[in-house]
Amino acid sequence: MARVRRPDSYNCSSVLETTALHPTVDPAETALRRVDAVIRDRLSSRVALIDQISGYIIGAGGKRIRPRLVLLFSEALGFEGPERYELAAIVEFIHTATLLHDDVVDESALRRGRATANAMFGNAASVLVGDFLYSRAFQMMVSVNRMRVLDVLADATNVIAEGEVLQLMNMHDPDLAVHDYLQVIRYKTAKLFEASARLGAVLANADAALEESCADFGRSLGTAFQLVDDLLDYEGNSDELGKNVGDDLREGKPTLPLLLAMVRASEPERSLIRHAIEHGELQKLPEILAIVRHTGALDATRESARAEAEKAQAALGALPASAARDALLDLCIRSVHRSS
Repeated sequence: MARVRRPDSYNCSSVLETTALHPTVDPAETALRRVDAVIRDRLSSRVALIDQISGYIIGAGGKRIRPRLVLLFSEALGFEGPERYELAAIVEFIHTATLLHDDVVDESALRRGRATANAMFGNAASVLVGDFLYSRAFQMMVSVNRMRVLDVLADATNVIAEGEVLQLMNMHDPDLAVHDYLQVIRYKTAKLFEASARLGAVLANADAALEESCADFGRSLGTAFQLVDDLLDYEGNSDELGKNVGDDLREGKPTLPLLLAMVRASEPERSLIRHAIEHGELQKLPEILAIVRHTGALDATRESARAEAEKAQAALGALPASAARDALLDLCIRSVHRSS
């Protein structure tokens, strides 16, 4: 069992106040190229349309944060076996499957600056290829031959599905409580971050306390990441985001910037936001953007993301000093200060 005490030299004071990112080389970059090779190999199918759509989605790139977490936690805890590449590919497949399904449910037309798969190939094909990616991920899990891996990922996929349904239930509801909004984030987004970080500890045979510290990091980082995603829907621009500004409002999603703006806004402004959420209306988007800005809702949302990132940073105190731990800290900083 890996028993790693908190290093005396580790300083848990926050470094998140700065927007300067660590100039270190990410130790996961070389390993990620191995993961990409696994992804290309495991995507292979006798059905041409599956190859076409899967390749289209994976080829769009992305930040690969979840696979990166598997790799970095494995390295930080001293595990160098080939299973880490397989598990990193598995979490990327699960993530990609959720994107395919999300875009159908949300009727999205743009992701990562390109037309969504459902816009290119149709809803039915996108849903079915998403199912293929889920089932291929479970085939790969079995090949790793670790019951704890199956346990972690089976739980994660189930919770993610619950999060999707919760979000659907919350659509067009301007009276959604912040607590319920955060629950959706923790189920739908943060759970796979948590599972990815936990898997690195599982591979290293870490003890229960250390595994939980890794999971805590992933959960908090995932929450911070989604909070910033939600504020960028009102602060960013379409070219940087790779999606249309205001998409969340069009879909009737009452995210934290809108919920906070309604608390702080005047009655006419609250009525305007309520109507837009209820009807998924973008006609008044410029006015709504002005409201969320002048009420300080965007700053407050980013501050909430910063608080989550600081929780993630604190969890790193369970790891020994290493380049991998530094890269994980860098992810905390980037999660708060990114613009896309």
